[in-house]
Amino acid sequence: MSTLHQLREGINGALDVIMEGWQRLYQHARGAIIRFRPGSKADTSTSATSEHELSLRSVGWGVMAAEVFDDDDKVLVRLEAPGMEKDDFDLQVTDEYLVVRGEKHIEREQHEGHYHITERAFGRFERAIPLPDDVDADKARATYKRGVLEVTLPKSARRQRKKIAVNEF
Repeated sequence: MSTLHQLREGINGALDVIMEGWQRLYQHARGAIIRFRPGSKADTSTSATSEHELSLRSVGWGVMAAEVFDDDDKVLVRLEAPGMEKDDFDLQVTDEYLVVRGEKHIEREQHEGHYHITERAFGRFERAIPLPDDVDADKARATYKRGVLEVTLPKSARRQRKKIAVNEF
């Protein structure tokens, strides 16, 4: 076998390992990876145009970390969403998912002379978080504090877990 052939096999093997690693990483993080899309502002004034240009630069993929806690009587979901207001969220329970939609709003600050520029992101997002059990969506509560959205979903009485004792004969 030639050295060139061995080199090709080695490179192909290394690329296969890298691809497997990326696929595993994607499987673990796929629910947290969110695509931010341009917002819905339609103003065409000069400041709105510069905000629109900033929003187009800010769209793309991002990560919204979430935690799901399951205990005996409720499911608790915490989602990191900094820089938003409580009214920016749209929450729905659909099938076995908590669907969180929202829109980040841009802020732009600029000073003349010894420049001071501040820019922020802007865009819509949607994340579907799988729920581990049936929940009663009518009794759900949500709070937003310090960049963390917390949704408490009481479990539904339809599918309760009950321990069954095993008896001897």
